[in-house]
Amino acid sequence: MAEVSSIHGSAREGGNGDDDAMRRERLLSRAFVRLADTLADEFDIVEFLQSLSADSAEIIGAEAASVMLANARGELRLVASSEERMRLLELFEIQSAQGPCLDAFGTGQAVQASGADSHARWPVFAPRASEAGFNALCAVPMRAHADIIGALNLFRGSDQPFSDADLEIARAMAQVATIALIQERAIRERSLLAGQLQAALRSRIVIEQAKGMLAEHLSTTVDQAFQLLNNYARDHNRRLTEVARDVVERTIPHDALARQPGTSRPARPDRLVPDQIVR
Repeated sequence: MAEVSSIHGSAREGGNGDDDAMRRERLLSRAFVRLADTLADEFDIVEFLQSLSADSAEIIGAEAASVMLANARGELRLVASSEERMRLLELFEIQSAQGPCLDAFGTGQAVQASGADSHARWPVFAPRASEAGFNALCAVPMRAHADIIGALNLFRGSDQPFSDADLEIARAMAQVATIALIQERAIRERSLLAGQLQAALRSRIVIEQAKGMLAEHLSTTVDQAFQLLNNYARDHNRRLTEVARDVVERTIPHDALARQPGTSRPARPDRLVPDQIVR
């Protein structure tokens, strides 16, 4: 860390290298603690990425920073930015379909350019960035192993390129943020799956209760009782679980399931559409 900090400190004109190094180390420590803290009960992804933008800009010495994430179709969308001109510029980057963020996301590698190089590389985007006051343009992918979920963008007003140490820190911050987001998503999905499984188990219990009650009341087999439940749900365009619950709570009379809709003739338990069978 000392080597990285001293490199950055020496780049500051008129600054004290040792003081800058210590300040940068403190900022990095605090930033990584925030990036790792995704287990809070009220985790807010926008606030999380706003902090990433602000922290990375301050630590690396950029004038502005932003984060883009890919949606379900793999299209980048702006999620956070450290200032308004950066937000507008990034929206233009998406619209023009060229710029450092798109390249970093597409290649999985950090990219940067400034001056004539940036204009040659991104002839539509770079002039607009210059008009907004940015000349050194950089982006690093937000990736964890083979997963690339977006990109972190860092822009400077001067032509001074980002050093290897700057890029190393940017990559580390982006990677930690990516891991945190993937972890938070996995926790959320596991929680959702557990809730869905629990609901399915409760539904299954209600269906089994309804089958048993029907079989006893109608003096039929459990399989035939299940067919009657399915038939009734189909004929009345209702969910099987809802019908079973009504049977258990006696909202639907048991005899109603043993008759054809609109008739007094007993229903045939074998009249069942195969795709309705849920066992």
